[in-house]
Formats: sequence, C-alpha cells, structure tokens
Amino acid sequence: MITIKKIAQLANVSSGTVDRVIHKRGQVTQENIDKVTAIIEKYDYKINIHASNLALNKKYKIAICIPKNNKLEYWKLPIIGIQKAAEEYKNSGISIDYFYYDYTSLSFINTCGELLNADFDGLLIAPIFYNESLIFLNEFKKKNIPIILIDSNVEDIPNRTFIGQDAFQGGVLSGKLTSLGISNKKANILIVKITREIDNTSIYPQRIKGFYSYFKNKIEFKNYKFKEVNIEEFGNGKITKKMFEGIDALFIPNSRAYLIAEFVKKNKIEGITIVGYDLLKKNIEYLNNGVINFLINQNPEHQGYLGVSYLYKKLVLKEEINIENYMPLEIIVKENYGVK
Repeated sequence: MITIKKIAQLANVSSGTVDRVIHKRGQVTQENIDKVTAIIEKYDYKINIHASNLALNKKYKIAICIPKNNKLEYWKLPIIGIQKAAEEYKNSGISIDYFYYDYTSLSFINTCGELLNADFDGLLIAPIFYNESLIFLNEFKKKNIPIILIDSNVEDIPNRTFIGQDAFQGGVLSGKLTSLGISNKKANILIVKITREIDNTSIYPQRIKGFYSYFKNKIEFKNYKFKEVNIEEFGNGKITKKMFEGIDALFIPNSRAYLIAEFVKKNKIEGITIVGYDLLKKNIEYLNNGVINFLINQNPEHQGYLGVSYLYKKLVLKEEINIENYMPLEIIVKENYGVK
C-alpha cells in the first residue's frame, strides 16, 4: 500500500503538503492539489481514519438512554453488550455516559430533556414510548449526530439506525407457533398484555397486529376465538383462574411470560400452549419444565453491543451503516436451549 511519504516523493512535494491535501486543510496551490490527487487516485490510496484519530487524540462521547434495570432483568442484558463494546473500543477515543429512566413515560420525557441540553457525538436509545420518542427524536435530530435505536423502532426519524427485531413479523411468528400447539379445530386464544403503561409502549401493538394477521382469512382457523386481557405487573388487573377457563393457548407479547407460567404451574392448569419472549432466567425455568412451550429470543445483549459498534464505525471510521438492522427471530424450545 502506498504511503504519504511515497506520495510526497512522487509529487515532488513535502509530506505536510500531502497531509493538507488529504484532509483539505488549505494552504496548498492548485497545481500541487492536482498532482497529489492524481497520485492518490492512481494508487487507490485509502486514508487510515482510525490512525488519524489516534494521532489527533480525537475523543467521542456517546449517550446511552435505556430503562433502569433494578427490577427489569431484560434491560440488564443490553448493558452487558454495551460494556463489552466499550471495553473493545476504549482505546479509540470512545467514552460513554448513561441516562437511565424509570419505566414510565414521564421519566422518559424528563430524561430526554436532559439529553437535549447535553453535548454528545452519538446517541444509543431504547425508544419504548412511541409518541414521546417521536417528539424527542424530531427535536434531537437537529443536533445532526448519529442516532442508534435498539429494541423499538421509530421509522419516521431520518439519520437514525435501528437494531432489533421486526415486531410485526415477530407477532406473525408467534401466531404460527401458537397454532402448532393447538390440535383442536376450535380453539380459544388469550393474549395477555403485561406492562406498566400498556397504551404508550411502541412494540407490543405491532406484535399483536402481526399475531392476528397470521390467523386472518385462513379457513383452518375460522373457529378460533381471541380475547385480550391487560395486566399491570405492579398495579391493577390481577391474574385469576377464571381467565384460563376454556383457554387453549396464551400469547404474551413481552418478556414477562414467567408471571403467567408461575400462576399456571401453581394452580395446576394443564393443556395450555404458552408463547412468550426472551431468555430471562425465570422464562427459561418454565421453558425447561414444560410450562412455557416457545420463547422468541431478541438477543438484547447483542443489540447493545452492535449499537456501540455501529456508532464506532460511523464516528471513528466514517462508515455508512444500514438504516434497518433486523435481528433474527430465534425460536427457543426446551429441546434446543443451550445446544450449540
């Protein structure tokens, strides 16, 4: 590979002149610009941006905005991936600040206000409250810095990159898995929404739409009946045995399937197929003992890792990144969990 020193020799100029041409720093005659540019194009010279940043001691500050994880095992996992990536890139001028919000829209709004008043080179955010996220991101995009979304997508925001699953297709897959667990031509299916602010979250409605779409207009499911119930994990709407009377299958469109599985096992309710999300410890426990039949793994740890990696590529290496980066819809059953 040709070096700056060699380019300077061929163009009969100094290495400093070549450097100024490459980085467009001015103070170079048009004649020398033309000579250096011609040699660069002839030998297909590529700038080592990483080395240049190190030489200039360039620093990049990244903001991480996700829910607090003191009671949420799921949100501990992206942090593991983020910290892994941060360790890998710590010598590349990358530093990270964390902005945690409670799992409420008000806390999210307040945290977003802090971000708007701070200076960063990149943002990694889990925009779980759609409407609030749309307002915030429309304002934040004016900073003209890279934005990485994980877990939930906000498609109407330019200059952003999404890492996560296609929520609608995840719902379609959940519908198919649910149907595989039902042997009757007539069936009652219960969709259990266990969240803190059900109406505000962005990902669950898409999953539920996808779930219904799998069964729509298919003759073999014409005698299937569906019902939805809302259960707030730390509020009103408790789980009761009556909910499960005559039910053949349950779909829980988030990571808290274990709450239903725990009740089902404790009350010795049998013959119900359960489909949920994510490899939380309690979900795995009920998967292994046969109460939960299917889990769809979102791999949140890898989402966090990729988020920082993509910001590194955009900020340090100046590379372009795909707008949509969909994670595989990984189906986990008792028989394949832990199998390599």
